[in-house]
Amino acid sequence: MQSLIGTGVALVTPFKKDFTIDVAALIKIVNYQIDNGVDYLVILGTTAENSTLDQAEQELVIKTVIDANNGRLPLVLGVGGNNTQKVIAELQSRDFSPFTAILSVTPYYNKPNPEGIYQHFKAISLASPIPIILYNVPGRTGINILPSTVFRLANDFKNIVAIKEAAGDIVQAMRLIQGKPKDFMIISGDDMITLPMVLAGGSGVISVIGEGFPKQFSDMVRLGLAGKVAEAYQLHYLLADSIDLIFEQGNPAGIKEIFSILGLSENTLRLPLIPVDQDLSKRLRQLVNKINK
Repeated sequence: MQSLIGTGVALVTPFKKDFTIDVAALIKIVNYQIDNGVDYLVILGTTAENSTLDQAEQELVIKTVIDANNGRLPLVLGVGGNNTQKVIAELQSRDFSPFTAILSVTPYYNKPNPEGIYQHFKAISLASPIPIILYNVPGRTGINILPSTVFRLANDFKNIVAIKEAAGDIVQAMRLIQGKPKDFMIISGDDMITLPMVLAGGSGVISVIGEGFPKQFSDMVRLGLAGKVAEAYQLHYLLADSIDLIFEQGNPAGIKEIFSILGLSENTLRLPLIPVDQDLSKRLRQLVNKINK
C-alpha cells in the first residue's frame, strides 16, 4: 500500500448558495489538490458533510471526483456506519474498481465495546473486495478503538491495512506505531500532530488543512518522512495557526471559508452546520495571505 504513504486529503462537498452540489467547484478543488502535490484523495469522509447527502448526491460526488481525477491519484472511499449490515450491503453491491481502499469509521452512537468493534470490522473485512483503513475519531463517534483492538484486527485480517488515528492523543498514536504489525500503517487524522506522528514512524496523514494548503502541507509530510526535521517543522509552524482556526467553529466550516477566500467555492454548508462568522473569516484571510505570500 505504498500509494497511501504521504498526504491524503478529505475532500469537502462544495454547495451552491441554493445548497445544491457545486460540481464545477468540486472539479476545481480536485485539480487544486493534484496540481499542488497531494498523494491521494478521500471521498465522502466526515469533511464531505456525508450525513447530509442523499444517495443520488453521494453518487454524483463519487462520479465527479473519479472523472476529475482521471486516474491521476489513488482514491479512497468512505464506507462505514453504525449499521454493520448496511455497510456490508454497500460493499457487496458497489463497483470498487476505481478505488485503492475504503475508509471505515468506528460505529457511532451505538457505542459498542471492544469485542463489538472487532466483530463489526471482521464482518466488513470478510465482505470488502479492497483494502480497509480503520477510522478512529472518538470526538465524533463517542468511542475509542483501543490499540489492543487495532492490533488484533491488523493481525487477523490482512485486508485491514491501516488506521486513520484521529483521537488527538500522541501517546496512543505512539503506542500504535510501536506495537503495529510490520506493514500496517498508522495514518494521522489530526493535522496538528501529523508531523510528530510521522517522525515517530507514522505513514502520513488524511488531512483537512492539507486541502487548503496542499503544497505546504504535502511538503511538510514528505520532509518528515525523509527525516528532514528542521525543514519539516518550519512548515509545521507556518501552518499551525491555520490548523487551530479552521476547527475553531467546526469542520468543514473553516476549510470551506479558506476555499471561498481562494476563489474555489462558496462557503455554504447544510444545516445543522453553518459558515464561520465575520471575525473568524477575517483572521483566516490574514493567514491565507501570510501562508501564500
